Formats: sequence, C-alpha cells, structure tokens
Amino acid sequence: MSSPGFDTLDASAQLLNQRRSKSDRVETPIHDAIILAGGTGARLGGVDKARLEVAGLSLLERMLSAVTGASQIVIVAPPESVADMALPSNVRVTMEDPPGGGPVAGMVAGMALLEIDPADWVLVAAVDQPGVADTLPAVVAAADAATEEVDAVCHRDATGHAQWLLALYRTAALRTALKSYGSGHDVSMKRVVADLRFGDVTAGAEHLGDVDTWDDHRRWQQRLGQ
Repeated sequence: MSSPGFDTLDASAQLLNQRRSKSDRVETPIHDAIILAGGTGARLGGVDKARLEVAGLSLLERMLSAVTGASQIVIVAPPESVADMALPSNVRVTMEDPPGGGPVAGMVAGMALLEIDPADWVLVAAVDQPGVADTLPAVVAAADAATEEVDAVCHRDATGHAQWLLALYRTAALRTALKSYGSGHDVSMKRVVADLRFGDVTAGAEHLGDVDTWDDHRRWQQRLGQ
C-alpha cells in the first residue's frame, strides 16, 4: 500500500483541516520539524511506514499536512521512501549514517540540517501517528505558552508514558542534550531527555496512537475512515 505522490499534498491538507474546528486551530510559534520515518516496520513485515496508507492517505502525507506551520522540515527516511514524491520547497530529506540507528540517530541527522537559521523550537515526530492532525495543535499551543523554565512539551499516553516522539523541544536545549551522544546510534530516548524539563499537554490526548502492527492499522483505518 503506497502513496500516489505528493502532488496531492495540498488536497490532503485541505481534507485534514476540514476535520478540525476553528477552535482547534492556534497561532503557530516559530518552529522547525523533524519527521522520523526511517524505521524498519519490522512488526508490519518490513512495510515502509512513510508510504503506508491509512484511510486513503499515507502516513507521511498525514504528517506533512499536519506540520505545515513549520518553517524548515526535515524528513529522516531512506531515499527510496520519497524518491517519486513532489515535496514542498521547505522540505529536505536525510538519513542517519549508517541507516537503522534508531530515533536518536534520526534526530541527530535531522538537527544537522537545521544548523542554519534554526527556529526557537523544533518538533520531533515519528511518522506513524495517524491522529497527528488532532494531537499536534495542543502541543503547539503549549509551546507557545511555555515559560522559560520549560525545555519541551508533549502529551502522556493513557499509561503515563511521555510522548517524546510527538514533542516540541527548544532547539538549543535539544541540541545540548544530543551533544554527548555523537551520531546517536543505538542511544535510548530516555537518556537524551533525562535532564530536560517537560511541560505536559492534555488536550487532544484521545487521538494519540501509532501504527506498529496490522491490528493497529486496522483500528486506525476504521477510526479515520468514518
């Protein structure tokens, strides 16, 4: 199941925006975005998650439609994942070297492309979150309202786990946190964020969730296909 290409991105964004009420839309603080799409999809039989469709849109289409408020956008993914896609002009693609180093390695690779004129905040988001259009506005609003003592903002899921891969980080704080880990290969997110001060986000938490298995995919198909 693969995406037909990103010449349909504007239409996809319109479709997703129609699902949001005006009260859900917030003024976007200046931020960049790193989309992590280099996972192996092992529990899905090796499917390329970036191109996996849920209710008619690929996961990468959904993510790009949700992050249109970002200034610079970096997709961390294998070249073949986006080779035939017409991406917006503010989007660049990279990959950790060697590939397969995990999310921290992806973050390091993404941050390397944001060294020139970076925004104050950077969104880090795993691509496999179909509900991102409904969860992200509250994260953006929380960053916009954050005090100087807050380094990052994100939701917690129903079990209390912080959603580090759908979070807005102060760019300087994240760069400092990553500095000690070189390329980031095989480094746990828990180690990277250990000293960061998080602000919790509550609104929109009911839309959290990812696609790790075909059961997950089926549930999201049913939910978003309504």
